Amino acid sequence: MLADAFTVAEQGDILTGPVRRPVNVSRDAQGSIHDDKTAQTLGFRGGTVAGNIHMEQFVPVMRARFGADWSQRGGLSLYFLNATTDGEPVQASIGPVVEDPFGIQRADVWMQTPEGVRVSEGTAWIGGDDPQSALRQRLASQRPAEDLRMLLASSVGDAVQDVPTRLDGETCLRRLQGITEPLPEYREAAIWGERVAAPAVAIDALRAVEGPLFRAKAGFVGMFGAIEVQHLGAPIFLDHDYLVDGRLVALGSSPKTEMAWYESTLKDAADCRPVARLLMLTRLLKASSPLWA
Repeated sequence: MLADAFTVAEQGDILTGPVRRPVNVSRDAQGSIHDDKTAQTLGFRGGTVAGNIHMEQFVPVMRARFGADWSQRGGLSLYFLNATTDGEPVQASIGPVVEDPFGIQRADVWMQTPEGVRVSEGTAWIGGDDPQSALRQRLASQRPAEDLRMLLASSVGDAVQDVPTRLDGETCLRRLQGITEPLPEYREAAIWGERVAAPAVAIDALRAVEGPLFRAKAGFVGMFGAIEVQHLGAPIFLDHDYLVDGRLVALGSSPKTEMAWYESTLKDAADCRPVARLLMLTRLLKASSPLWA
């Protein structure tokens, strides 16, 4: 179990964190899926809590299951099923560990409301690259898009390299004010030598490729469809210079969205040592674009 005050309950072979009420920290971002008016126009109950915010709740249960090493060489692969709004209660859970023939220790993870509605589901693991993670399996079954309009100018294989990125400590610490799991290393440099970036802000470093990589036509609302983060030997730190490479790995569509899958790798700017890897599914809502009017 953790050495801090976060409670993880054990029921049979399942570990479950406490009920939390995540804050919609982006609710003032007008014109986004997090803005009540925009979200309701698009058929949602209200401004949505971003999927990366929900990732925070999995850290205590993953560390309870895999140990503290998860923050250095573990991964979390989440597919988002149902959006929540500001302050709605949710719980994160992790199932038993199964070790595969290649030494990967993997467990199912999920988040749900007290009523049992699944908010997200996927896998967590430790021990190296996991080609059988929840999102790698979904990506393998992704069918090519038949009709792209917002993403018409994008192509699988588009890539960028060495995009500079840095997580400003003061900005990130302000974002931690409403965090559900404020672990000590997010504020105290003494634990790792530098302050660790919480998952909700850590993925911003890996997303730095989006601007130069995407050629989406303007005038749409997007939302996270899935996120996978893997540590490659160290946590991601605040106020640290990194470089990031990115590549579009799939494009797809559904009745309500156009979809872009991309992968990015974060490298230490000092020696180009790989630090973390991101697999992201971004959904562009058709109802928000004049191209689908």
